[in-house]
Amino acid sequence: MSFQIALNFEDGVTRFIQANDQETVADAAYRQGINIPLDCRDGACGTCKCFAEAGQYELGDEYIEDALSEEEVAQGYVLTCQMRAASDCVVRVPASSAVCKTQQASFEAVISDVRQLSESTIALSIKGESLNTLAFLPGQYVNLQVPGSEQTRAYSFSTLQKNGEVSFLIRNVPGGLMSSFLTGIAKAGDNMTLAGPLGSFYLRQIQRPLLLLAGGTGLAPFTAMLEKIAEHGSPYPVHLIYGVSNDFDLVELDRLQALSECIANFSFSACVANPQSQHPLKGYVTQHIEACHLNQGDVDVYLCGPPPMVEAVNLYIREQGITPANFYYEKFAAAA
Repeated sequence: MSFQIALNFEDGVTRFIQANDQETVADAAYRQGINIPLDCRDGACGTCKCFAEAGQYELGDEYIEDALSEEEVAQGYVLTCQMRAASDCVVRVPASSAVCKTQQASFEAVISDVRQLSESTIALSIKGESLNTLAFLPGQYVNLQVPGSEQTRAYSFSTLQKNGEVSFLIRNVPGGLMSSFLTGIAKAGDNMTLAGPLGSFYLRQIQRPLLLLAGGTGLAPFTAMLEKIAEHGSPYPVHLIYGVSNDFDLVELDRLQALSECIANFSFSACVANPQSQHPLKGYVTQHIEACHLNQGDVDVYLCGPPPMVEAVNLYIREQGITPANFYYEKFAAAA
């Protein structure tokens, strides 16, 4: 039996390998050209110590306490020279991808659909045979090359990969290089190159209630996460608060409604900061976080939005005297 292992390197690069249940993760990585730091292969030196963020695995008992203590095992640390996967896993490697002699993957695709959802948001879908092999963790991003230039822009996936197709929500920046291409030139069939996946902002194993906070096109990683949750369900409540500046910035509400109908424990609300808004909920995201959403700290908070929003949410939670079990966030800023 073979399992998929996501190796997350400290420079943000993620590479996926296949490991069978008879080989160690280190051996599987080496077999596929990725050199996880390794010396002894006998569980004695600790050089290959990594952190297993998700998945089931076996460590056996062929390692020594000096290499991996019982306390570290309880925390989730592993020796990849001893670790054998029993399910798909996510492993954090404390080394750069370059040190491990690998790099982010590159893919060629074509535009399958491009359209403006609003004045401020563009939906882009790309498709290609090479994308059938593209794997990523929901919430991660890639670098898309702007056609006709050497420059790239980073965008989070807004969907999972389906039949070689992925999608993105892109902020329409007046005068922006990618925005100008997508609104003025792009058409179905145009070539695009992407490299990745990248990023440490992704959906972890659900072990407690989730509070998802999205600002503007920061909604993108959450729709991909919710698609993943829809596949397996969630034993805990998942609540999303989606905030924008103006009424015309609100997009994908029908999609969120559809997701709420197929995910039993999922609910969402959307708010508009402009006081002249016609939307029922006005104000900032922080004004719509309720005590039950923070669950007295027994909650994992995911936040994606512009830097001022990230700072405001951080301040708000501190003022409540609550420390979430985990707080994952990603800031983004538009490139001119």
